[in-house]
Amino acid sequence: MFVELMPLLAGRTVLITVAKVDDKTIRVNVIPTQAKADDNPALTTPLSYTGSPEELDAQLGKHLAGYVQTHRQTASTLAEAKATMEAAAKAAQEEAKRKRATQKPPATATTAEPASSASSTPGEPVPSSPSTGTLGLFPPTTPEPAPTQSKGGLAL
Repeated sequence: MFVELMPLLAGRTVLITVAKVDDKTIRVNVIPTQAKADDNPALTTPLSYTGSPEELDAQLGKHLAGYVQTHRQTASTLAEAKATMEAAAKAAQEEAKRKRATQKPPATATTAEPASSASSTPGEPVPSSPSTGTLGLFPPTTPEPAPTQSKGGLAL
């Protein structure tokens, strides 16, 4: 039984409890503890085996060997999945950096421009307006609304 547990004991502590269920039955629980704080809970799934003392003597070692093998495969699969996700995240970050590096910033003039010209398109003259408190966002005069035709008292 302990030979089968050695691979599991290499990376974590294992708790074993033995309890008498009735006059002819014993329950053995094998509970791996969490090796690290960020360990996946699947790696702490317990094995519980119930049977007569003779059945436990004959079968528990075989069941422990299968349990330890499954535990190690699960740990390996989780480690591979984590490595794959980390590699994908790193590749995505590098791709984003590459995209940002290839996007050229707009050409800037060597002198500072007023804030109102930032929204105008290049080559378009910036309208100058008298100081009306609108910072050049609105034309100096407001156009008159278009005349409406009235027919039967309704505006169209």
